[in-house]
Amino acid sequence: MAPTTFSRARLIRMRDTLAGFVERGQVPGLVSMVCRKGEVHVNAMGSLALHGEPVRRDSIFRISSMSKPVTAAAAMILVEECELRLDDPVEHWLPELANRRVLRRVDGPLDDTVPARRSLTVRDLLTFRMGMGLAMAPPGSSPIQQAMDEMRLGQGLPAPAQVVGLDEWIRRLGSLPLMHQPGERWMYNTAADVLGVLIDRAADQPFESFLRDRIFDPLGMKDTGFHVPDSKIDRFASSYFTDAATGALSLHDEAVGGQWSRPPAFAGGAAGLVSTADDFLAFSLMLMNKGRHGANRILSRSSVEAMVTDQLTPAQKAATAWPGGYFDHHGWGFGMGVCTHRIDPSEPEGCFGWDGGLGTAWRCDPGEDMVTLLMTQAVWPSPAAPAVVRDFRTLAYAAIDD
Repeated sequence: MAPTTFSRARLIRMRDTLAGFVERGQVPGLVSMVCRKGEVHVNAMGSLALHGEPVRRDSIFRISSMSKPVTAAAAMILVEECELRLDDPVEHWLPELANRRVLRRVDGPLDDTVPARRSLTVRDLLTFRMGMGLAMAPPGSSPIQQAMDEMRLGQGLPAPAQVVGLDEWIRRLGSLPLMHQPGERWMYNTAADVLGVLIDRAADQPFESFLRDRIFDPLGMKDTGFHVPDSKIDRFASSYFTDAATGALSLHDEAVGGQWSRPPAFAGGAAGLVSTADDFLAFSLMLMNKGRHGANRILSRSSVEAMVTDQLTPAQKAATAWPGGYFDHHGWGFGMGVCTHRIDPSEPEGCFGWDGGLGTAWRCDPGEDMVTLLMTQAVWPSPAAPAVVRDFRTLAYAAIDD
């Protein structure tokens, strides 16, 4: 028998605990994956839809914001090839974002603006400091937020069937002022969608094709993309809302005929991808191996190290209203979070990754040589990780036994 780095009894405890979430109806189904020092343990349980077919290891899930680090990796490929440069203005490729205006007050009228102090850069997009993003406030509580909602610029849950095409999307975004000066503050989400547009234009090929050619095919990520074709739809999970008060599930997006059953007009770099646990493990191990996957080098070691290094200043973290005090002990690299000091057994310093609000969670821990992945189809009721994610991570670290 091959040596193991985990306690068998504790892995069984993890499986039984996760099964409890399925049995109680908190998630219809899930795939959990823990990989440490090359040793992989997988649980697949529950159903793809309520009372539907069983979840399998190769089931496909909407990974939503886990798309962001993939988009960042694609941008860094172009940086390495000098098609993009971190501190160059993006307006050469995105003229819609030239000559920016900035709101005097983030809750002020759209015509009460001042000139931007400088142009937007590639670095601003990678670090989410472009001055535009999700407002952590009730919908429609400010003119800029209302305008972004009305223009369908991706302020809410991912909805690929409702978003306009790439050129029209960036035109609409460019018609609005920034919320903050470029480089001044971290703001979530929008920068990753802009980054996808930038990659599309700088690479002179569709964003999805670039991802396929430069990341997905070299890594063997055969089930990752912006939609699920008919030939694979039987492996695709339906998506469910979770009632924050009662925990009850209601259908959000079905697999057959749903929003991911056909190619979108706009391939969103912020939250548009679907994937499997094994596909995303391949991407994870590439990052853990400093850009190499077998004989293929996807990124240089220095690029990966930059991606997983905290890029934010203390002042920027203090000004960020992210729930749960996240930035008290985390930072932000390129397209993903980075743990800056350990306050929890399941998230040590140097750990990096991000989660998907439609029900997925991902971390890489270089110190333990470990990747944790959890795929569910239950939408998070808030930005704070639900119990199934917290328990999975706790149990994964508790199972280490060497």
